[in-house]
Amino acid sequence: MTRTINGKALNPVGLGCMNVAWAYGNPPERADAEALFRHALDNGCDHFDTANIYGKGVSEEILGSAIMDRREEFFLATKTGIIVDGARRGIDCSPDAITASIEASLERLRTDHIDLFYMHRFDPKVPIADSVGAMVRAMEAGKIGSYGVSEWSSAHIREAHAVHPMAAVQTEYSLWTRNVELGVLEATKELGIALVAFSPVARGALCGELTDPATLTEKDLRRTHPRFLPENWPANLELIQQFNALAAEAGVAPAQLALAWVLAQGENVHAIPGTRSVAHWEENNAAATCDVPAEVLEKAAALINQESVHGHRYPEVMRGTIDTEDYV
Repeated sequence: MTRTINGKALNPVGLGCMNVAWAYGNPPERADAEALFRHALDNGCDHFDTANIYGKGVSEEILGSAIMDRREEFFLATKTGIIVDGARRGIDCSPDAITASIEASLERLRTDHIDLFYMHRFDPKVPIADSVGAMVRAMEAGKIGSYGVSEWSSAHIREAHAVHPMAAVQTEYSLWTRNVELGVLEATKELGIALVAFSPVARGALCGELTDPATLTEKDLRRTHPRFLPENWPANLELIQQFNALAAEAGVAPAQLALAWVLAQGENVHAIPGTRSVAHWEENNAAATCDVPAEVLEKAAALINQESVHGHRYPEVMRGTIDTEDYV
């Protein structure tokens, strides 16, 4: 099974590279992260997705040192637009910022071209045509192969695509986060844009291992996310336990069932689960070839969905940066 981004045939399950540098607890040793990336490439992974803010460039640097000597063997995506610099936080998708960020990412990645460059968030301060114009100039210069957007609304996706066709939209999509079904999924299918699902295993909740968020390290981002908080987690855990039983009955790992459901939502849908574990990567990668009956996917969707899950997907401080349509 392959699916395309900008005409490039790819395995539908890629590798999200945030976990090795940022967000989910203490990052692994750099040598272990490099070994993971090389193992994935050796065993068929051809889509690596990172961003300039993951560890303030560290994720890009690790990719650069680990696999960039085999640059033509994989599809490389990274992102720009989110500013996290001490007290300075915000979004900047101005043409100058985009152009400078491309150069910085190329240097950290140790390559002369990026296959897909995303605007990580929507910047309401900058006309969409201006941001897209900077992307087009970078494409004409051969520095990026295509552009995409992340966590944008369907209306803004359509506006940008009308300026210049985009290759991909990246957004959170899983059994327990269905916001794309409010407009983005339909827009990408209609316009022929790839939909790249991040957090497709619900930030690890649907991997069959996490039972108590209190065991997460102090710096783990999930400790601030509503669905993992004490007032919501017990109800969500009940759903997760039923989901785990459904996966066992179907003869697949919970993460594989979660990924199979995401991939079943459209021929244009890709998934980029993140991990720091070789064993987890192998499990995730095998999801693309798991034969999960349609009735099992339907049961999973009826069990875990926007109505049954307790808590919003983001804390209030982060919700303001999201342009994707939201449930009331």
